[in-house]
Amino acid sequence: MAKDAPQRWDRRMQQRLARGEAAALGELYDRFAALVHSQAHRVLDDDEAADQVTREVFGYIWENPDAYDPKRGSMRSWVARLTNSQAVHRLRQSEAAALAEGGEGTPEELEQKVRRAAVAARADYIVTSMPAPLRAALELAYFQRRDYRQTAADLGVTEDEARRRLRLGLQLLSTAHTRALEGSSPPGYGRTL
Repeated sequence: MAKDAPQRWDRRMQQRLARGEAAALGELYDRFAALVHSQAHRVLDDDEAADQVTREVFGYIWENPDAYDPKRGSMRSWVARLTNSQAVHRLRQSEAAALAEGGEGTPEELEQKVRRAAVAARADYIVTSMPAPLRAALELAYFQRRDYRQTAADLGVTEDEARRRLRLGLQLLSTAHTRALEGSSPPGYGRTL
């Protein structure tokens, strides 16, 4: 039953946005703006560009609430996916423009930089999209340097469960290098805005 609550919230939020409720956009912004900005900043390493991506993402959501498909995942993961896609697209554009204006580097170096940013964005998306128990275990292990025993104690689970969560979370993260961020996805699920 508790698992259904976020799904209900996602569906209700989408319905409110589709009806044009400005308060719904404000609520969505309050909930996800920090996530959007931090992920955009990680890719772009520029506050102004991250601000612009944040505006673009929420503008897209406001104009296209039906682009969200609850069957494909949570609204949080969809917002993260939009952000990562748009940030990588903006990075590719800005780096290509700088190269065209006689900037330093080669097209291969540009593509390598974009590829690294896409992998980082994909990793952020994976962490954002994974279930909260996996994310919590990884955050304890990575940020607080806990081993599986300490993670188990902090989360109130068995050591076997902590190992399972950490293993699964790391397996999911390992796909960041193997799967492209962009592809033949429906609008809002990998294509730029």
